[in-house]
Amino acid sequence: MKSALKESGMTALIAFLLFGPLSGLVLSGYGIEVHGFRPLLMAGLVFVGHLCFTLFARSSLGREWSASVFGRRDGGVTVARGERGHRLLIAGVMLLAFSLPLFLSKYWISVAILALIYVLLALGLNIVVGLAGMLDLGFVAFYAVGAYGYALGFEYLGLGFWAAIPFGALLAALFGAVLGFPVLRMHGDYLAIVTLGFGEIIRLVLNNWGSFTGGPNGVRVPAATFFGLEFSRRAKQGGEPFHQFFNITYSSAHKTIFLYGVLLVVVLLITFFVVRLRRMPLGRAWEALREDEIACRSLGINHVTTKLSAFSMGAMVGGVGGVFFAASQGFVNPSSFTFFESALILAVVVLGGMGSTVGVIVAAIVLTVLPEILRDLASYRVLAFGLAMVLMMIWRPRGLIRPQRPFFPIKGSS
Repeated sequence: MKSALKESGMTALIAFLLFGPLSGLVLSGYGIEVHGFRPLLMAGLVFVGHLCFTLFARSSLGREWSASVFGRRDGGVTVARGERGHRLLIAGVMLLAFSLPLFLSKYWISVAILALIYVLLALGLNIVVGLAGMLDLGFVAFYAVGAYGYALGFEYLGLGFWAAIPFGALLAALFGAVLGFPVLRMHGDYLAIVTLGFGEIIRLVLNNWGSFTGGPNGVRVPAATFFGLEFSRRAKQGGEPFHQFFNITYSSAHKTIFLYGVLLVVVLLITFFVVRLRRMPLGRAWEALREDEIACRSLGINHVTTKLSAFSMGAMVGGVGGVFFAASQGFVNPSSFTFFESALILAVVVLGGMGSTVGVIVAAIVLTVLPEILRDLASYRVLAFGLAMVLMMIWRPRGLIRPQRPFFPIKGSS
């Protein structure tokens, strides 16, 4: 009991030192108001909560519960024995995803679009970091290349929405290959620094090359169309309004629902592509490169093409996400592609489980929707979001869903 009180007291003191400047000092005009009760209340709650949790964890029931919830921590990867038969669950999730526009408002559909965009970005970065084991802190550069590929492709080449999707993907893949060449011999921190610099270079070029990219003012992006049908009240691109063609009442939500449906189909196709790719020799070469590059090269695997393919594939998926971001916003500028975005995408991959496709999808949705749910907390939203991330990492240190290696049975064996 004495040690529990001591630990709880130290934890409450640290909490008071952290919460004091955050909640105890409030700006009022040109002065500062001191509210000492708020940090004291929070420190008291932390003390009581930590004491109760410590006493419970040290009991026999608490030790049994901890073993069942946290599980073993002796490995990060397990082997999936055969097929799990989750086809009905997958079909139910897909049916729910396609039916969301029937229940959600336009605002929440927009949030769902943003969540799916981050799913694409997380899938792309998961190829580079989770499968190939190369730390990339400048992944936002490929996101920007895809978005500006759509905007500038329309500005100078007259590309529409449907043509911009493969164009943005190929352009981002090309940039991924260009980044891959200088970093073939780099690992760990050095690789992270170079990729971070690459992301900042792309942002600065977009910001300073005003005659081509529009600079800080950004570039307008045309709205998506459905076989020439436009989702505006009046046709602006030489086509015909969607509501007029189908003889229905005009609604600004039509464009959002259409973009959500197309993006959902693209996410499903890319997810299937990534899952199948992992089972192919290229995907296993990525994982071999992640585990031990020297052993990988000794087995005859070309590490140059393997690294370049990982960078290109991941960048391609990120470029597709950038195209849909530009289409949903209708406008792009360099301020949307900062280092914070790269850090957030990396957090999604780490919290979801590096190498786990399902895990990064779930984490991308959670980390996108959770801040919107916590918006009612106003100034404490970021604090609550951070606490939720800390608790999730304590509960699942290997990520929400641990990655599983596919099991390949030997023919003829029992």
